[in-house]
Amino acid sequence: MVAAAAFTGERLWHGRPSPDKARLVILRRGNGPEPESLDPHAARSESALTILRDLYEGLTAVGPDGAPVLAAADRVDVSADGITYRFHLRTGAMWSNGEAVVAEDFAAAWRRLVDPRTGAQYADILSPVRGAAAITKGRAEPSSLGVYAESSDTLRVDLMRPTPYFLGVLAHPATFPINRTSLAAHGRGFAKPGVLVSNGAFVLTRWDFGSHLVAARNPRYWNRDATRLDGVEYYSFADSASELRAFRTGQIDMTVTVPAAQMGWIEQHLGPALHVAPQLAVYYLGLNLRKPPFAGSPELRRALSLVIDRERLVRSVTAGGEAPAYTFVPPATANYTPPVPDYAAWPMSERIARAQQLLRQAGMERNPPAIELRYNSDELHNRIAIAVAEMWHDALHIDTTLRAEEFKVLLQDIDRGDATVFRASWIGDYDDAYSFLQVLRGGFGINMARYSSPAYDDLLERASNDGNVERRRSLLQSAEALMLADQPVIPLYFYVSKHLVNAHIGGWQDNAMNIVYSKNLSKTDAVGR
Repeated sequence: MVAAAAFTGERLWHGRPSPDKARLVILRRGNGPEPESLDPHAARSESALTILRDLYEGLTAVGPDGAPVLAAADRVDVSADGITYRFHLRTGAMWSNGEAVVAEDFAAAWRRLVDPRTGAQYADILSPVRGAAAITKGRAEPSSLGVYAESSDTLRVDLMRPTPYFLGVLAHPATFPINRTSLAAHGRGFAKPGVLVSNGAFVLTRWDFGSHLVAARNPRYWNRDATRLDGVEYYSFADSASELRAFRTGQIDMTVTVPAAQMGWIEQHLGPALHVAPQLAVYYLGLNLRKPPFAGSPELRRALSLVIDRERLVRSVTAGGEAPAYTFVPPATANYTPPVPDYAAWPMSERIARAQQLLRQAGMERNPPAIELRYNSDELHNRIAIAVAEMWHDALHIDTTLRAEEFKVLLQDIDRGDATVFRASWIGDYDDAYSFLQVLRGGFGINMARYSSPAYDDLLERASNDGNVERRRSLLQSAEALMLADQPVIPLYFYVSKHLVNAHIGGWQDNAMNIVYSKNLSKTDAVGR
């Protein structure tokens, strides 16, 4: 169990005396696995992104209903053709070191994001911006990116084509500004506690690896008077059961999720604290296409997908209101209807027969391959892995070795290509089908299956350049259908967000993006627990 740390006035106020140390209001958030980085261009996990949303502020943010709202910018002018955006920064906005937040801070950060030398896995998130695609492919210099500081408080962005979801993109931490003074002085070390300079409601002051991170209220934040917390502690947990114990003993005020196996007990005993809501996110299995047995064998990939009883998974294993997933894009995504494969409506007997036929076509019926399934250590992931392995064995006589790892280790194994089958998830960065489908685009940094299909990429490119809503939707549907036939990933279910939130926390509002900023929360007991 993680021990709660004392949150001293000195730590909160950077050495200056606190007005009343005994009355500090400290929010303690359960935050899932240990963050891998707090460099906005190196972060990739939701645990890291949650903290970055508190430390920094982008041009836009996610509103209470999940739609984008203006944040560091207080006005945006969009040209009639939808190509040029002019963002006007808020007067008086400052960095935590006292420097003014200016347009060039955004322009420089975006050039760093798309620069191949940075190695940012979210570099393609700026693909709508003029020149971004050529830069990320190494064909142009970062200075050619279509972003300009026209004045200290005006940022102009030129797009390749009209992009209706562009304001939603800019709420993602990868697009946040970076303090250029700090970056120049510290290089890649600029994101360390005590060094990191941020422009959001909180400032990072401490990181106890394996335990928790600490952020203090930023007295220089432009909207500081609306911030009702003196600080936030983000606690890391390897599994949801440990997080639940911490919530029940009062160590944390909220959880990032709940253990599926205890959902019934939680509903009965902690019902008023439980928040369950639809979420734009998919849980899937990734298949390593770089080596056997999956390289060059779509038949094996399809067979494995066919025999997974997703309805049984969500009914008996996850058991928290999740929906079975036969597509990668959730059905609740705006202006989109996913192309559900025909076999989703087949009885399991017919699906198993077809899968066995595919194995025969692949020459694997008599000698099926042994498979290893890796996942990050967690009670739910373990139960899902066991259930899937049983389904593969019962229907196809395929033996599966299960391997649980720390989250960071799993990511490293996937990146190196060591994982054959791996558990993964994708949470929409904005409410648009492209936010999901771009993940499997060739060369995209977080395309963990390393799927590569020129036809798929072409459909996505055509959709990106088509301003007609109907044609764009049709192109995206064609792309998803093609990808699902190739089966580089096996979608299992669509998430619902599940949080426990203590009654003394105010301001919590569920939304499909599952994003709640600490600055919007309050805590009624002002004692530092």
